[in-house]
Amino acid sequence: MPRQIFQLRISLTGIRPPVWRRVLVPGGYTLDRVHRVVQHATGWRDCHLHSFEIDGRQYGEPDPDGQLSLLDELDVRLDAVVGKGSRFHYTYDFGDWWEHDLLVEDVFTADPEERYPACLDGERAGPPEDIGGPVGYQALLAALAEPGHPEHHVLRGWVGDGFDPEMFDAGRVGTLLRRFC
Repeated sequence: MPRQIFQLRISLTGIRPPVWRRVLVPGGYTLDRVHRVVQHATGWRDCHLHSFEIDGRQYGEPDPDGQLSLLDELDVRLDAVVGKGSRFHYTYDFGDWWEHDLLVEDVFTADPEERYPACLDGERAGPPEDIGGPVGYQALLAALAEPGHPEHHVLRGWVGDGFDPEMFDAGRVGTLLRRFC
């Protein structure tokens, strides 16, 4: 049977201007690999807990302490739980609470000449980790946009001179996806 490729649009919720990615992911990927795709597509380092919500079920890494009731993401393939037109959710960092809306835009047969996963498109840099979720990120953007803002220099130093919230490089993201996912 030919490999199926899922075209996903990954959008951070609660962020303006929008941050999103369009990626191609093999349908045979388990949800833990989809998690890695979201991490690398956003520019994060996988330092926090996460979960998926699909049709009212929660998936993630099982909690050894039993605090979180999650189905094991290692046991679930993407193509077994979603199809073309499906929407599902991914939450990362339960302190900052980054929510992502994932839409399966298309499903098609893999091109044997292509390498997957791949990044087709996107907009804007992913927010820095540990900035305080969408509210903290909006505050960061406001401070960076105004050199006279009282926290401009502190926050610029924290994110570094290389951070540009408008920057997005699909080729770089694609390289990270193929290397680490």
